[in-house]
Amino acid sequence: MKITVSSCLDGARRAKGLTVIIDVFRAFSFECTAYAFGAERIIAVGALDEAYALGREHPEYILTGERGGARCEGFACGNSPSELGKIDIRGRTIVHTTSAGTQGIAKAENAGEILAGALVNAAATARYIRSRGPEEVTLVGMGLGGNIPSEEDMLCAEYIKALLMGEEPDIREEAERLRYTSGAKFFDERQQASFPRADFPICVDIDRHPFVLRARKAPVGWDMIKKDVPVHLENQDKGK
Repeated sequence: MKITVSSCLDGARRAKGLTVIIDVFRAFSFECTAYAFGAERIIAVGALDEAYALGREHPEYILTGERGGARCEGFACGNSPSELGKIDIRGRTIVHTTSAGTQGIAKAENAGEILAGALVNAAATARYIRSRGPEEVTLVGMGLGGNIPSEEDMLCAEYIKALLMGEEPDIREEAERLRYTSGAKFFDERQQASFPRADFPICVDIDRHPFVLRARKAPVGWDMIKKDVPVHLENQDKGK
């Protein structure tokens, strides 16, 4: 298995093979949390206009997402996983657009299968990849705004790579130290409206969720399909 670690939108555009688009702070931590809270369906879109169009066509959908970290105008929720406990999303469809993570999904046009990854589902993602047995894997850390590599996304990429190579690294201390570097914004009182403190422990809760998010092209955007991955998954999915 050839494993390539890349970053940002350019990395997403170049990605080949089974590709994992990684966004720890916060797009895919948000989507994993949304499914854990009972969402029925998540549609990831790159363009803000696409999100608004889906909302007009389907007023029952819940619009969520951010630009520059702040909740988009008219949206029910931003990109904050801790906000999801304040709205009832059980059995609902969520439309999600962000500055980095969902952009990466949209730009990975040369990839084969596309997964969305974060620290919260990293081990499940690695188990799923092993079950598929691909010849080539690309791990793309989306970084800040899709333009600047970030520590949390590269930590997640290297963690998944290590798991794929049969290693079992303990990265809990490294994840906690992010509060002093790329995660410091969650502890800045001036930024609490966009980056609430409660988001940080959710995003660094390593391997909390035993499922992957598979991106499947939809008429508008991408359906983010939740697939449970048992701890002892063998190769029954290989080739499917």
